[in-house]
Order: sequence, then structure tokens, then C-alpha cells
Amino acid sequence: MPPNTTASTGQQPGKSGRKKGRRARLLVLVLVLAVVAGVAGGAYWSISTVRASFPQTKGSITLKGLSGPVDVKRDDYGIPQIYASSDEDLFMAQGFVQAQDRFWEMDVRRHMTSGRLSEMFGKSQVDNDEFLRTLGWDRIAKQEYDKTLSASTKKYLQAYAAGVNAYLDGKDNKDISLEYAALGFTNDYKPGKWTPVDSVAWLKAMAWDLRGNMQDEIDRALMTSRLGPKEIADLYPQYPYSRNKTIVQAGQYDEVTKTFGSTGSAAGTGSSAGGAAGTGASSGTAGLQGQLAGLQEVLDDLPTAVGVNGNGIGSNSWVVGGKYTITGKPLLANDPHLSASLPSVWYQMGLHCRAVSSKCQYDVSGYTFAGMPGVVIGHNQNISWGMTNSGVDVTDLYLEKLSGDGYLYDGKTVPFITRQETIKVAGGSPKKIVVRETKDGMPLLSDRSDELVKVGRKATVDTAAPDRGDGYGIALRWTALDPGTTMDAVFAMDRAKNWTDFRAAAALFDVPSQNLIYADTENHIGYTLPGKIPTRPQGYDGSVPAPGWDAKSRWTGYIDDDELPYEYDPARGYIVTANQAVVDKAKYPYTLTTDWGYGARSQRINDLIQSKIDDGGKISTDDMRQMQLDNSSEIAKLLVPKLLKIDISDKDVRDAAAIREAQELLEGWDYTQDADSAAAAYFNSVWRNILKLAFGNKLPKELRVEGQCLWVDPVNTTGPADETDKVRECGEREPDQAQPDGGDRWFEVVRSLMSDEDSDWWKTPSSGTRPSADNRDELFRRAMIDARWELTAKLGKDIDTWNWGRLHRLFLKNQTLGTEGPGFLQYALNRGPWKLSGGEATVNASGWNAAGGYGVVWVPSMRMVVNLGDLDKSKWINLTGASGHAYNAHYTDQTDKWADGELLDWSFSEKAVDDGTSDTLVLKP
Repeated sequence: MPPNTTASTGQQPGKSGRKKGRRARLLVLVLVLAVVAGVAGGAYWSISTVRASFPQTKGSITLKGLSGPVDVKRDDYGIPQIYASSDEDLFMAQGFVQAQDRFWEMDVRRHMTSGRLSEMFGKSQVDNDEFLRTLGWDRIAKQEYDKTLSASTKKYLQAYAAGVNAYLDGKDNKDISLEYAALGFTNDYKPGKWTPVDSVAWLKAMAWDLRGNMQDEIDRALMTSRLGPKEIADLYPQYPYSRNKTIVQAGQYDEVTKTFGSTGSAAGTGSSAGGAAGTGASSGTAGLQGQLAGLQEVLDDLPTAVGVNGNGIGSNSWVVGGKYTITGKPLLANDPHLSASLPSVWYQMGLHCRAVSSKCQYDVSGYTFAGMPGVVIGHNQNISWGMTNSGVDVTDLYLEKLSGDGYLYDGKTVPFITRQETIKVAGGSPKKIVVRETKDGMPLLSDRSDELVKVGRKATVDTAAPDRGDGYGIALRWTALDPGTTMDAVFAMDRAKNWTDFRAAAALFDVPSQNLIYADTENHIGYTLPGKIPTRPQGYDGSVPAPGWDAKSRWTGYIDDDELPYEYDPARGYIVTANQAVVDKAKYPYTLTTDWGYGARSQRINDLIQSKIDDGGKISTDDMRQMQLDNSSEIAKLLVPKLLKIDISDKDVRDAAAIREAQELLEGWDYTQDADSAAAAYFNSVWRNILKLAFGNKLPKELRVEGQCLWVDPVNTTGPADETDKVRECGEREPDQAQPDGGDRWFEVVRSLMSDEDSDWWKTPSSGTRPSADNRDELFRRAMIDARWELTAKLGKDIDTWNWGRLHRLFLKNQTLGTEGPGFLQYALNRGPWKLSGGEATVNASGWNAAGGYGVVWVPSMRMVVNLGDLDKSKWINLTGASGHAYNAHYTDQTDKWADGELLDWSFSEKAVDDGTSDTLVLKP
């Protein structure tokens, strides 16, 4: 969202920032000289316009509503630490300071969560607003605020909103951010007051991006147009429980007491909880195909909150007990993998009561979201915690049989619950829409696409489905559409003193369900899985859309808190969470999801920790940092030995010498994907081409990359079509959403097929001068040939100039005007590229989508290592910087260090904070 980089009036760059500041001033001059062609008759921005929004960070400001003075101390990177004497003052100051740095970002976020983007950006956002209004995040947030949140949480939210509004008071748009000045050329938009509901609604956006397996549910259904059940099962193999460890290893579910215990050997019964496409009842068929294809189009266009529209969302966190650390106290690491955005989705800060008491209860530091009070991930004076996405299945799609103004349910037509929404459009006329929901609160997503409506009317379905009537629609059941208590959980975790407090706080964290790891200064470590997790009737496991007309398909309830898995002080001395299966399916009676991550990252972390322990060494803070940077490719370890045995002979391969030259790059390679590695570049290209040839070209167009066209057999034919009968089909999905994406599910797919050398998956036709393949090794050879010429085109003929970083680049883009604005504005707001190490499903997970290309699409959005032995020796880094103002010294001042794998000192005690303070601002009542 926002941007800037130079010192403002009343602000001095820190000692390490002076050179950055001089460089920033040069960039400001470039910006000032840039004429805004064709906008406002050639108006231009002055230096004063660029600097007008920079925050005051020294001196004093009077804030009406404070009960006492508040100190805001910023370090060389502009990271604020706030000191107050009451809870309300603390959170009011937090709102003021975050608005100083990030209000544009906050404003865009609240317009997204409330489906009001069109008010800022015009008619281009109407379709998105329609979909977001249908989901109704802000409506649910208001219900939470009115009905479910505690009185203290409401008080904090009100104080935070008062702080934001105190910042806005009396400011013109240009005084808030550069983006508002740019927006003013085409729109007379003026930001309104902040409300407590604006903060709560952001949690719904976060939950949407971390919603679990909805994308897999769509993909599996779409695959049925070209693949049979056996082939789809091949592409969703079982979770490898015997090879990749689950998070909880020593826990036990007690069938008698219906509770989960954290120690002892497990003796569960249980249904499937892992990795395969389930056997849930399907409403199958062409009607579903068309509906889901239309839904996918809507999802592709929807702006992301924190992730890649629900795809590729992962994270690492682990904790090591004091028995195995240099300090004798736990070390805790966390690095959530989210979309790369500018500014970073995270905001670093400390919230400190001068004296912790019943009047002022907080002494906490860490990462939060601009627009939301409290700290989401971090530590207080007693405990630390981290999060990774659990991936549990909390969304189900239902195919609804429409009839008149209602839908078929249990043999009867039931009327929809409806509401009318008016979407205001900057520069255009308002648009009214009608939102329809089922009686159990499921919005009809198909109403938001004309194409979905047409397809629903024409849909053909199997004989088990009811008659067509007026067509079919798609409805969504999602836990976040019920009022919850996650905002209460944030404050409860911030003030927790021990494991008991933390578990009680975690129980309030209902959506999104997260893996929570824990450590404390008393040398305890733990893990707990909180969340509102549904239970389903027999025969339905959430893996595919369900028939909404069958009353038996509805959720039956939710797993009780006492039944959810957790672990406390396990004998092994450490806990790793990296999106793998939470608990072995044989030891737990509930299906948490059918779509875990497959454990490539988690097992690598387990192995790194265990090898250090086995060598008799003690783990340090820097060891934890080095583990976060591990670039080892698990799929390369499997494939490279096979690739080196492939015979590239002159008699049947054109330009065989050039192919062998590339093949030789893999000899002696240690499978590490460093940015300067030519071997990593070539291997990842080979991997990408293996996936394309074996799987990608055989998937339906709805899953393939937009614009990639193939001649294929027509759908619904028996046996191979004659060449003259083939039809040209072009892919329809955004490159960073397409399949096969190359993640660790695809590692497992390829691993499971390696021994079946003659599988049909390994067969591919010839193309131009490229040979056909009839078995595994022939396909591998073809992939090696294609990779050589692909990299020749991208990187040049001379392989000595190749390296992974030239392919694997990160561009940081302002998520509004930096992507849709005119070129000069994108230049002003965006930064990059950075050449990155790491890769997909590695610990250093700079993710890329193998179907779409090599560019970085998600990243470790921050990294932290907390030292419970001495909190002042903890370390942290953000993807970008504290500021959302382009050309402010703190816009991207952490990015170079982040890219190099460095961490910053993270001061916590008042003395350490004072020693690192560059600027102090006093907020006065």
C-alpha cells in the first residue's frame, strides 16, 4: 500500500540510515521532476508534497483523549516502542503511530474488507466489491463487535480508533500519503473516520487467505473433465506419515473421556486425516465443472490480504527446549510465508506499560498488522509464541439446486435470506446488488458471475441430482462467517504469563485456525491447535463439493477444545510446525483436513535440529537463523542421481553436446539453491519441464496457465482422437495460481511414480525437434533438453553466466497504485528486483509457481528468533520497513538485509530500547 524515503520535518534518520537518506533525497528529486503527463493538465508533485506525509518522530504532539503522556521511541529503522501508563493510552498511541506510518495501507484494507474498493478506485473494482459484499466480512465483524467480544477488547478497539482519528484530524489528503495526492487527480475521495469494526474485519480477510483446502476442492472437481478417479488420486497421494513426522508425536486421544492428552503413546481409532483426495459424496458433473470454472475466475481477480489467494500459504516455526540450547533456555523461531507486498503485511512494534499492573497490563513486542491493536506474533516478559497456518479444512462448497426464489433442501423448496447492497463507484453511478444466503448462512457465490448463472441454467448433472429447474448455484460454508473471538485471543496472548494462560488464550483464537508454538522463561515449550474446526457426517470429508439439497451433507458440529491436539514439554526436546500433518491419522478420530502440506520443509527442519543434537552440540540463536536460510532441495536429492544417469547421445538428440554440458552442472551439486548457483537454475528448469510434460499438459484448461495453448482430444470422447479431431484449448488461470505449482504435493506425486517407469504419466508426444517419451527416463531426457533451450533463451547460451538468482527474482509492488497506476507512479512506488536464494518447499521458502515461471510469488514475510534466556538478544527482520511512505528512509530499509538472511537486534528491556533509540516523540494529553 503506501510509500516514501527521506527525512521529514522533525525526523532525523538514524546513524545507519544517513546514507540511505541521501540516496532517498536523490530519488525524491527524480520524482519531483517527473511530469504527470495527461493528468491534471500536466501537474507535478513538489518536494513539499512528497514530504508532507512523513511522520513527526521528535518533539511533542497533543492528543485529545490521553490520560497521561506517552513516549514513542524509534530506533535506526524507525521501529516504534511505545511507553504508557494505562491500557487505553497504550492502544490509542498504537493507533496514532500506525496511522502515521501506514494509513493508506490501513484505508485500502478496510475498503477491501467492507467491499468498498470502488469508492476509492472506481468501476474496475465493482466485481471485487460484489464478491466481497456477498461474503460480508464487515457485517460479521460488526456482529462480533456487538455480541461476542469482551468489554475490555471493545475498550481497546475504541482507544485504537481514537488514536487513528486523532492522526487524521485536520489533515488534507496530501498530508496523509503520496497515494492520496495521486488519487486526487482522478477522484475527490476523502478518508472517513476509523471505527473499531474496521480493525476486527481485517481478521476476516486474513482468515480468507488462510482458509485451508478450498482451492484443492475446486481443483479436484475441475480435474474430472479430463481425469478419472485413479488419475486424480495419483495427483493427491496419501500423506507420508512413515517418512515425514507429524507435529504432535507423543499425544494421545482418549476415547473414553473424549479429550486429548499431550504425553504417552497413542492408541486411536479414527478416520482418515491426511493427504489423499477423499471419498466425500460428489454432486459431480458438467454443471459443477462450469460453476467452479466461473468461481475460479472470480477468485483469481480478488485482491489478496496476506496470501496468494489461498494458494502456497505456508510458514515455518519451531522451538527448541533449553536442554539443547547454548543459553539453557528455549529458542523460538518463526517465519510466515505470505505474499510479497510493499509495505510488508507485518508491522514491528513494542507496547510497554511503564509499570505492569491492573491498570496497565501489557509489556509485549513483536509483529502486528497496521490497522489492528495488540501484537499478533512475538513475546512478552514471560512467554513467546509463533504461528503457522494449520491448513485445517474450515470451508466447504455446496452445489445448490435453485428453484424460483429458493433452493431445494431435504425435498422442499426453502426461500433464500436476501439483502440489498449499494456499491458506490468513484466517477460513476452506484450499483445495487442482491445477496442471497441459505438459512444456515451460506452465501450464494454464483450470484456474482453472469457466466456462473448461464452455466447453472444449462448444466447437465448425473441422475442422482434433482431436476434442473432454474439451474444450479454454488454456496459457501465457512467458519469465519460466524461471529468469533479471535480479537479477544490477541490481547489474551499478549498478557499471558504461562502455559495455562496461553492455552486459555488460544482457545479464543477461532479463525483462522493456526498452529501455535510456545516457549517461556521457565524453560517450558509447547504446541496447541486452536480453532473452530467442523465435524462432518459419514461419507463427507470436505475434499470435494457436496450436494446442498441433501440435508445429511451439512456439518454436524465442531471439535471441542479439549479434543484438539496439543503437546507440552515433549521428551524429544523440540517441536516443529511447517504446515505438515498435525497428528497421525491412526491416532485421532477426526478428519482435520484431507490436504496437509506434505512435510518436505518440516522434516528438513526436524533433521537439522536432530543432527545438531546427535553431534552433541548446543543450538544458538545464529544456528536458528541459519536453519531459516536452509536452501536444500528435497526433490533434487531424489531426481538428480537419476538425471545424471540419463544417456544424452548424439545419434538421437539434436545438439547433444549442449545438453550434456548442462547435465554436467548437476555433477557434485550439493542440492543447495543459492542465488549464484548455475546448477540450481538448471535443475529447477528441468523440474519445471518434468511437471509440464508429465502432468501440466494433461490437466484441463481451467488449471493451466492463461494463454498456454495445446491441441488436445475433445472432452467426452472414448479413446484417443484422430489428429484431425483434436481441439485447441488455452489455459485460463493466473500464472501464480496454475497447476502443477511444483510444491511438495508434487514432490510426493513424482516420488510415488518413480518406481513405475512405464506409467502413462511419463508418456508425452514429440514436439518439433523434441523427441516423444514412452517411459520415465525418456521423459526426463526430454525435460533436460527442453530446460537447456529454455535457459538458453532466458539466460544466454553461455552456461557460465547462468545462476538461479537471475531467474528467481523478487519485485516488491505497492498493492494498489503500484500495480494498476500509470507507469511513472509504479516506478515511484515499487522496488526491486532482488535475486533470491531458496525455492519452493525449502525451509528458505521463496516460493515460485512451476507452471507460471520462476519469479518469486511468496516469501518468508518476516523472520524472528526469540531468546528466552535473554530477550534483548532476540533477533528480527521485516520484509520491507516500518514506513508505508515511498521515499521515506524506512520504506524498504530492511529488505537488503532480509534478502541476505541477516537479522536485526530486537531490544525489549527499557535500557536496551533507550540505548537503541534515535528519535523520541512525546504524545501529550
